[in-house]
Amino acid sequence: MRVLVLGGDGYLGWPTALHLSDCGHQTAVLDNFARRGYDEELGVQSLVPIEDLDTRIAAWHEVSGQRITAYTGDLLDADFVYRVLAEFKPEAIVHFAEQRAAPYSMIDRQHAVYTQHNNVIGTLNLMYAVAELDPSIHLVKLGTMGEYGTPNIDIEEGWLEVEHNGRKDRMLYPKKPGSFYHLSKVHDSHNLEFGCRIWGLRVTDLNQGIVYGQQTPQTAQDVRLATRLDYDAVFGTVLNRFVIQAVLGEPLTVYGTGGQTRGLLDIRDTVECIRLAVEHPAEAGEFRVFNQMTESYSVGQIAQLVSECFPGPVQVEHLENPRVEQPEHYYNVKHTGLVGLGLQPHLLSETLIESLFDIVAANKDRVDLNALLPTVRWKGGVKTS
Repeated sequence: MRVLVLGGDGYLGWPTALHLSDCGHQTAVLDNFARRGYDEELGVQSLVPIEDLDTRIAAWHEVSGQRITAYTGDLLDADFVYRVLAEFKPEAIVHFAEQRAAPYSMIDRQHAVYTQHNNVIGTLNLMYAVAELDPSIHLVKLGTMGEYGTPNIDIEEGWLEVEHNGRKDRMLYPKKPGSFYHLSKVHDSHNLEFGCRIWGLRVTDLNQGIVYGQQTPQTAQDVRLATRLDYDAVFGTVLNRFVIQAVLGEPLTVYGTGGQTRGLLDIRDTVECIRLAVEHPAEAGEFRVFNQMTESYSVGQIAQLVSECFPGPVQVEHLENPRVEQPEHYYNVKHTGLVGLGLQPHLLSETLIESLFDIVAANKDRVDLNALLPTVRWKGGVKTS
C-alpha cells in the first residue's frame, strides 16, 4: 500500500514511517520541520540526539534496503498539498502534522491562534485535496484522548447512543477539551466527520493516549534512526519526564494532588495501532473512531511506579497545578476497536521503565534543568486590567 505520513520527522511520525516501511508499505513522509523550530524557540533540545531527515532516510535505506520518499512543505500551502497527493498518489494518509502540545497552545494569545490556525486550516486543506483528487484515500488522523476531557460517564469510542424525550440517535461523543490544542483536535474531528457525511470521505480518528518510550524495533537498528525524546515541561509527556527527573536526582514534579487519570500506551503500540488502522480502512462515508490507549493510571500512580522501579532514592514534589483541571475524577474508557483488529498491547512494566533509565543516563548531560519546571499557566496567558 502507498502510505503518506504527514509530520514524518516527529517523535511518533518518524517511527511510524519506519514501521510501515518495514511492513512492506511504500512509504513517503512530509514535514515542514516546525517541531525542530519549537526547540529553537523554547531553547531546548531532544534528550536523545536526532539526525536530520535526509540522514535518517539514507540510514534506513542502508539498514533495510527500503526507500522512503520525502516531501518538504506545509499543509497551510494548499497548492503544495494538492501537488504532493497528485504526485505520490497515496492510498492512505497518516496525519501527525499538527502542533501537539497543550502547554504550547496556552502560552499566550499568539500561540493559541497559531495552534488553532495551523492545525485546523492544515487539516481542512488536506480534506479538500482528498475530496477533489481521490476520495477513496483513507485518512488516518491522530487525535487525542484529551478531546473528551474527564466526563463523569464512561467514554465510548467516539460515538454515543442518546435517548432524549423518547427519541434516540447516534451522535459524536460530547467533548470537553482542556486546552486550545485539544480544542483544535475537536474541531478537526467535527470537520472530518462532516467531510465523511457530505463527500463520502473515509476517515479513522485515533484518539491517542499519552505515549511513553523512545525505541521501536526499527529505530533501535541504528543510532541514526533514533526518534526524539522530549523532557521539558512544554513538550515532554509525564512518564518520560518522571524517568528523566529520577535519573538526574531531581524531584518528580506532580501537578496538584496527582489524582488526574490519563490513558497511556507504549510507543511500539502506537506504530502498530496505525499499521492496523491503515491495513483495515474505514468504509466510504465512515467516520470511524478508535480510542488508542492500552491502560490508565493517575499521575500519582505513575510517579509511584517510577519511584519503585528506579534503583535509588526518588523524591516526589507536588507543585501547584498550572492547568485548570479536576484534581480527582472518574475515568473509564472503552478501547476495544484496535484490540479487535489484532493489537497485542505492551503493558507498562518494570522492564520498559528500566530501559528508559538507561537511555536517559546515556544522555543526561543534554538536560537543561530549568526546562523541567512548568512555566506556562492556563490562566497566565490572559492579560487582565
